[in-house]
Amino acid sequence: QVQLQESGPGLVKPWQTLSLTCTVSGCSITTSYYAWSWFRQPPGKGLEWMGVISYDGRICYSPSLKSRTSISRDTFRNQFFLQLSSVTPEDTGVYYCAKWVNDLGPDYWGQGTQVTVSS
Repeated sequence: QVQLQESGPGLVKPWQTLSLTCTVSGCSITTSYYAWSWFRQPPGKGLEWMGVISYDGRICYSPSLKSRTSISRDTFRNQFFLQLSSVTPEDTGVYYCAKWVNDLGPDYWGQGTQVTVSS
């Protein structure tokens, strides 16, 4: 059974950096040919793909967020991370991590974690 769990602060102040961790169990994040992705959903809006890191460490970002987004991983702890810099209240929403299979899209999701950007 593959499980993903997001963790990190629920409140972030404007212009600071949002940092989240996704802890994966049941599947190594280095297993060929899976990838590991981040999504978010602002209140009242649809799901937005943010970026992905592949089993071999290759990274792609959403063009709209590329300048502020950093995805990394710790293969020994089987975790991958999201950092979003210079946040504003528009970055408020529920953040999800997910496992991605080729072109089929996500097949396992974390439960999501609420992040609020507020002073």
